[in-house]
Amino acid sequence: MEKKRSIYSFYYEWWKNIDKFIFFIIILLFITGLFFSLVSTSLIVSDKLETNDYTFFFKHLLFVFLGIIIIFLLSSINETKLFKFSPIIFIFSLICLLLVPIIGVEVNSAQRWIDLYFLPRFQPIELVKPFLIISISLILSSKKYTNIYLKYLFSFFITLMIAILLAAQPDIGQTLLIFFSWSLLIFISGINIVFLTVSSSVLFTILFFSIMLFPKFEYIKNRISSFFNTETGTYNAQSEKAIDSITSGGYFGKGIGEGTLKNRVPEAHTDYIISVISEEFGVIAIILILFLFLIFIYSVLKKISLKNEERTKLVLVGCVSLILVQAMIHIGVNIRLFPTTGMTLPFISYGGSSIISISILSGIILNLTKRKIN
Repeated sequence: MEKKRSIYSFYYEWWKNIDKFIFFIIILLFITGLFFSLVSTSLIVSDKLETNDYTFFFKHLLFVFLGIIIIFLLSSINETKLFKFSPIIFIFSLICLLLVPIIGVEVNSAQRWIDLYFLPRFQPIELVKPFLIISISLILSSKKYTNIYLKYLFSFFITLMIAILLAAQPDIGQTLLIFFSWSLLIFISGINIVFLTVSSSVLFTILFFSIMLFPKFEYIKNRISSFFNTETGTYNAQSEKAIDSITSGGYFGKGIGEGTLKNRVPEAHTDYIISVISEEFGVIAIILILFLFLIFIYSVLKKISLKNEERTKLVLVGCVSLILVQAMIHIGVNIRLFPTTGMTLPFISYGGSSIISISILSGIILNLTKRKIN
């Protein structure tokens, strides 16, 4: 009886202290993703397995349940413990990333995944990103070392190491995403704007010449070429199909199951999910999804202004910016504003690694925005 009471007390304290509105938006975004996974993947499964089942949907549902457990665990622990154990998890995620070239699984000429017994085809970078934000924030807000440029340099070398590992896969989209996260965090921490501009210019120059000169990045060069040359290119054809689907869907869409993009473009349920949704449910559905994202971002940013600790502010800004930029890149690719990157839409796209990553970010956000007990 005493044990039941203590468990109930634990749940009650957790529920009492978390920001219920942010939690509700997170759950609503996950439910939205589940709904569109159900209505947009049944035909894909039928084609691949020659049967009428809901394999993709049930896998998505399983990962969402796992994600909710992760959210609960991360949001319920003490903030001090979160910051204490995050560097350990970060080191573990780096080891996983280092293992990709050795035991990684190659898909579409890219080696980005490793097969774990409990989580087949897991993408280590999705685990790296949330804890990279915490690690950089801890470095920049450290009181132990006062030399701010030394902090910048240390955080830069960590980010560069991850970028090199990503470039070797190759995965330029995620490389740019983590460099953006690093740039944003050091900018918020008070860096000289000239120093930031010069360092960013140098990085992009190195990246540009690497793409142009090394055969390893030939596929990226092809994607960029096909983006600007509308007459040729497989990736350009995919983007054209995606934007055609958005146009053909109109304001209110063709109806559930009436879309054709999911049968014409590989990985439509991940990389082009926003086009699939727009084709079947119309631009109105996309506007509602964007509205949910904006409410979520605004709710977190509003909480940041109430925080006093620098590390908490940095982590919250880093987490919410990562979600926002990834969503913008995904939508930008779908409307042919950017070249194809293979970036998923947070909360909505199918994919175990993506759901686990966004769940970690959500758990961290809920932990740092919950009411503190004095």
